[in-house]
Amino acid sequence: MVRLTSFARCAGCAAKLGAADLSLALGDLPIISDPRLIVGRETFDDAGVFVLSDDLALVQTVDFFAPIVDDPYTFGQIAAANALSDVYAMGGEPLTALNIVGFPAGKLPIEVLTEILRGGQDKVHEAGAFVVGGHSIIDEELKFGLSVTGRVHPKRVLSNAQATAGERLVLTKALGTGLLATAAKRDVLGTPETAALYASMCKLNATASRAALTVGARCATDVTGFALLGHASHIAKASNVTLVIHPDRVPLLPGARAVWEQGIRTGGAERNEAFLESRVDWGGVSDVLHALLVDPQTSGGLLVAVPADRVDEYLSLVPESVEIGEVVPRQSHGLVLA
Repeated sequence: MVRLTSFARCAGCAAKLGAADLSLALGDLPIISDPRLIVGRETFDDAGVFVLSDDLALVQTVDFFAPIVDDPYTFGQIAAANALSDVYAMGGEPLTALNIVGFPAGKLPIEVLTEILRGGQDKVHEAGAFVVGGHSIIDEELKFGLSVTGRVHPKRVLSNAQATAGERLVLTKALGTGLLATAAKRDVLGTPETAALYASMCKLNATASRAALTVGARCATDVTGFALLGHASHIAKASNVTLVIHPDRVPLLPGARAVWEQGIRTGGAERNEAFLESRVDWGGVSDVLHALLVDPQTSGGLLVAVPADRVDEYLSLVPESVEIGEVVPRQSHGLVLA
């Protein structure tokens, strides 16, 4: 069996450029405004939103990375679910997708690429969208992902900038994919834990997104490479609020605590922690929960700010979701761990 992860220097969303470096790179670029562009890069949202008419806007995003698992078909599914998640995080529905491929030609059988593309296409079809083409290059490191276009009603967009004090924070998938994927790559993760990890990363965020719109939520983000706290910090800044998160309530994937205790670490977590250091009131959080809150996630769940009087309804619509905190007026820190 070919081990795809051997072709990845840094796998999954842990390979994302750190939030601090990305902000620095974008800092000197002019922002061109247009009334049709209702969500751009200013708020660090998950996708851009461009209005076409009073009741129709396009949601556009792109996401790709090196293999986080060894099975080609599963890798294709995870990469596609991760890219599609950006559209769901904006309250949109995917329409079309374009493949993005970097392939080490001559070092891997072409059948490997076929299975990756098959996995991606099946996941796109599961979302009700279509793969309409793509682009490939020869690359020493295998990479795959999608550019996705979706649709959303301009007045029903979910955005980082629309959280309101009094709302409750709900997380729709358990944390731990970064640490667990690293453990799997090192062959120290059990079969049940591996199965739970793969199932989580392959799961679409469609139900979580639609439920958010059903209960009148206006703010959501998907939890990926910047970790739960990194993406939460973008909400805090864009909405000028503070998010209070209760670490003991945060759901964890099976084995996540155990692999951290065994010494498994990810480089992406160090970048996330450095970015967050001054943005978080860490309280008395334990070392293991501290690590998992900055663990880079791949194809993670949605973090949704839900109106307080509709939390129970949301939890019933998205059974695996957990209420983990609340939105309060702006304090000295954007994030408080309580």
